[in-house]
Amino acid sequence: MIVMVTFSTPKFNELWRQGQVGPKVQQIVEDIQPEAIYFGKENDGQRGAVVIVDVATPADISRVTEPWYLTFDAKIDTSVCMLPEDLAKIDMAGLAEKYG
Repeated sequence: MIVMVTFSTPKFNELWRQGQVGPKVQQIVEDIQPEAIYFGKENDGQRGAVVIVDVATPADISRVTEPWYLTFDAKIDTSVCMLPEDLAKIDMAGLAEKYG
C-alpha cells in the first residue's frame, strides 16, 4: 500500500520546536516497519511523506495510518498497489471477456 502523509503545519512546527519530530517519526517507522519511506513536500508545499508498506489485512491500515493521525494531525491518502507477480495472478482474459 502507498500511504501519502501530509503533516499539519501547526502541529509539526509545535513538535519541531519541542525537539520531538525526529523521535516521534523514528518511533512510528519502527512500529509500522515500512518497506520504504520518503520525506519531502506534498500538497501545496506542506511537509509530507510517502510510505510504502505491506498490509496483510484491512486491519493493518489503522496500524499504519493512526500513528500519523494521532501524532501529527496528518492528512492521509492510501492506495493499494501491486507487484508484477501480483499482477500476473489476475485473470485478465476472463475479466476482459466478461466485462470488456
